[in-house]
Amino acid sequence: MKLDRKEILKALEAISIAGEGKNMVESGAVQNVITFGDEVVVDLLLHTPALHIKKRAEVDIMKVIHEKIYDKAKVKVNIKVEAPEKPEIKGKSIPGISNIIAVSSGKGGVGKSTITANLAVTLANMGFKVGVLDADIYGPSMPIMFDVEKARPISVEVDGKSKMKPIQSYGVEILSIGFFTSPDQAVIWRGPMASKALNQMIFDADWGELDFMLLDLPPGTGDIHLSLMQSLPITGAVVVSTPQAVALADAKKGVAMFQAESINVPVLGIIENMAYFTPDELPDNKYYIFGKEGAKNLAEDLQVPFLGEVPIVQSIREAGDYGRPAALQTATPIEKAFEELARSVVQEVVSRNESLPPTEAIKITTMAGCSAVKKK
Repeated sequence: MKLDRKEILKALEAISIAGEGKNMVESGAVQNVITFGDEVVVDLLLHTPALHIKKRAEVDIMKVIHEKIYDKAKVKVNIKVEAPEKPEIKGKSIPGISNIIAVSSGKGGVGKSTITANLAVTLANMGFKVGVLDADIYGPSMPIMFDVEKARPISVEVDGKSKMKPIQSYGVEILSIGFFTSPDQAVIWRGPMASKALNQMIFDADWGELDFMLLDLPPGTGDIHLSLMQSLPITGAVVVSTPQAVALADAKKGVAMFQAESINVPVLGIIENMAYFTPDELPDNKYYIFGKEGAKNLAEDLQVPFLGEVPIVQSIREAGDYGRPAALQTATPIEKAFEELARSVVQEVVSRNESLPPTEAIKITTMAGCSAVKKK
């Protein structure tokens, strides 16, 4: 059977590549299509060497040709990678901090702060220097989760300037608005006040040398998120979700926010929290209370990495309440789960830094009463 090149190109228009924004033909990713009888060779140009994106593109090409053109076609995909040159970082970075990771969730109650705290102590135990900025201004929880509720940052002099010294707990440097308010005090601030407080904790603090700074963002997609992305060049974002449909719908919006053309923060992946429940008396059983593999399927649909899952375990909740993250419990399934998550995150950060230019901070302006987001 002789295959038609034009028909193949038309079929390939149904495929898009993560981060391109257009189908692979329109974006220019498809460099050439050559046919020899029932054989097809597709030359593809990608701008990222990320293995999961290359593999997904190859599988999608083979699938669409087999389904729409000829089910017995012999398909070969040649992939060439040309990563863009890394320009100088624009925006205000923090000296000494190598990677800034935003931990986000589309809605509240999915365990975003719990994931942040346990990921932080796991990375610290792996030998990395880690800091956590509790950016959830209206619901700060890091002081409780790290058992430092009564701690107060002291002032230190750095290069002739007075700066806040973050609180250290379990090897992690921490700053939170919770250190400056009483436990029963509600933070009733408008956006500009909250943004100013965050900027002070970011730039008026002596963070020292950090491999990773984790930003524990508020749930949703709002003013605080934009303020942070305006202030900082964020390396990448991690989105936390539970498996049920309501949480997944909001998680999808969270991913879309970071991937918006005007923001363009790389999404390192999705984490599924409360994935399943295993009772102590039935250690081989898994009960999918909120649904099965919802976040994993969402990651596949959105063509972003799936970083891993964390089960529902009573000790995780108890550990957070008592101020000792559950990942510190050695030789347990929880420790193993967070170690796997941490490795996945580190791997994606390395891949992102090798293949993509530094993220730019964004500039927020107001036009005709509507919020507009532009690159600096």
